[in-house]
Amino acid sequence: MTTSTYRDIYAVVSRIPRGKVATYGQVALLANLPGRAHLVGYALSALTDPSVPWHRVINAKGEISRRNGDSDADEVQRHRLEAEGVFFDPHWRIPLELFRWCPYEDE
Repeated sequence: MTTSTYRDIYAVVSRIPRGKVATYGQVALLANLPGRAHLVGYALSALTDPSVPWHRVINAKGEISRRNGDSDADEVQRHRLEAEGVFFDPHWRIPLELFRWCPYEDE
């Protein structure tokens, strides 16, 4: 994948405001990569810029996507979201109707 594609993804993720989340598919669509949600996941796993709020990207069910291996990224993501006021229901899902980022309403 080209570096510019990842840059486009990171630019979209950087726009997600504090206390809001976006799905992988939503980020892909906004980066002009419809249907490429998995590519967003790959880009975020390759991320080296700590200023990009990767923790605000979740799956379409409103859940944190589990990582393979011994990574503690799931816990880090949850704690970062909670610190921003995002809460989880009893099934560990984020109510998207409350926290989904609607970029055209915020701009």
